[in-house]
Amino acid sequence: MSYQVLARKWRPRTFEQLVGQEHVLRALIHALDEDRLHHAFLFTGTRGVGKTTIARILAKSLNCEQGVSSHPCGECAACREIDEGRFVDLIEVDAASRTKVDETRDLLDNVQYAPTRGRYKVYLIDEVHMFSNHSFNALLKTLEEPPPHVKFLLATTDPQKLPVTILSRCLQFNLRRLAPEWIQDYLQKILGEEAIEAEAAALKQLARAADGSMRDALSLLDQAIAFGGGKVGDADVRAMLGTIDSQYIVRILQALAQQDATALMAEVAQLAEQAPDFSGVLAELISTLQHIALLQQIPEAWDESMGEQATLQALAETLTKEDVQLFYQIALLGRRDLPLSPEPRGGLEMVLLRMLAFRPADAPPVKTAPSSTAGTTSASQPAPVSNAVAEPRIEETSASTSVAAQAVSKPGNASDWHQIVEGLNLSGILQQLAAHCAMSRQEGDAIYLCLNETGAPMLNPEREKQMQEALSHYFGRPINLHIEVRAPETETPAQRQQRLQAERQQEAVMSIENDENVRSLIDAFDATVNPQSIQPQD
Repeated sequence: MSYQVLARKWRPRTFEQLVGQEHVLRALIHALDEDRLHHAFLFTGTRGVGKTTIARILAKSLNCEQGVSSHPCGECAACREIDEGRFVDLIEVDAASRTKVDETRDLLDNVQYAPTRGRYKVYLIDEVHMFSNHSFNALLKTLEEPPPHVKFLLATTDPQKLPVTILSRCLQFNLRRLAPEWIQDYLQKILGEEAIEAEAAALKQLARAADGSMRDALSLLDQAIAFGGGKVGDADVRAMLGTIDSQYIVRILQALAQQDATALMAEVAQLAEQAPDFSGVLAELISTLQHIALLQQIPEAWDESMGEQATLQALAETLTKEDVQLFYQIALLGRRDLPLSPEPRGGLEMVLLRMLAFRPADAPPVKTAPSSTAGTTSASQPAPVSNAVAEPRIEETSASTSVAAQAVSKPGNASDWHQIVEGLNLSGILQQLAAHCAMSRQEGDAIYLCLNETGAPMLNPEREKQMQEALSHYFGRPINLHIEVRAPETETPAQRQQRLQAERQQEAVMSIENDENVRSLIDAFDATVNPQSIQPQD
């Protein structure tokens, strides 16, 4: 028997076998089980997401000899013939090859006749958007008032080209692009049934290359099996797809961390010898940065499909969170603009140099482990800790009394909390967190804050620790910080700012309304003042 490609061999035969289209299946299953069937269904979506597959399963559900249901038996003559593509009452039409109106009329002339074998005569029209306007007009009347024994199943990748008169007469189901995780799981299941060895990283590459299409993924899997001689390995899939080794990306990130432009350009030169797709290089860099950012925030989120854990963890500890976010954004914009570059390699080099140029000037270069030991970190070299707080530096002096004097001069009671917040020089979410707090009391070196419900989502142990460190620097001595989520008894800095802003706005409005020139205009033209157009001036 000749070999059957995986895309045909593993085409779903029931609704339960379909992947990732639950929103469509739910409506169809309920319609079949409750006998609420429309006469025309339109399935839209990109290639390879299951449009014709769902249409054929629906045809089986309608004509199964066991009765109309969402669970066709798959064993009766009608089910077997539909699976084999030879059921006489399932008329499959490729609209791309039948665009003439005469062909459409010939097709519709047989609509009036009863089905030969099945319960319904089903017309499955694929790529229906390829019909001409005359063909649509010929279809329109039949689609509006078809005989009770006829069902129309239309499929298209471009629903915008369909006339609204056709759309209004169909139940429309938009099939989604499949997530890479769904595709990867399905490929793993197929390889398990086929008893073929595969690496998780290789399947992840295939799932990403499929770009949301299960059929494309199965075709690529067929190619990978042939390329690898019966196995699906990461290196073989990279060679087949023309993607690069992940170690190139690791070394590029290490050079970025060290701020070593020479090493960075040397890595690009080695990479260029492989004649890669430079847009794909940036895509791989973006993906790796996303994994690093995830590990920095949620270390336990590592998955084997991300790559080598030790290598990624070392990069997550070497790069600051701010650098990762900056590099990600620059790489994202650089990939978008890469086609505008006269030379792809030059475009990649400019993206990497831009990462160095826009890195904060006060960010010190980080010493990383050599590439041969990229998966390990040195015990004598602690990894730098990312800190979102702009911590004011305290100059060390020989006179301890001057430090004590500075600490005494700092405001430290509840009414002065807004002054303390301004003196901390915080930024970002940490500043917002402090602004939604109010000091309930201070007992020696312990400060107790109340945080209102609005700011509660911003609180986590890391930010509480950062604020404690900032307060310790501010007062010049160790501070124990305690934050409790409850309604503050005093005004928070955020509430104070809102109150002051409202008072300034009210003063500005009253100043305009009491102005003699404005009053004369109001009296002369029966005019009114729009308070929303008035803004206080600093």
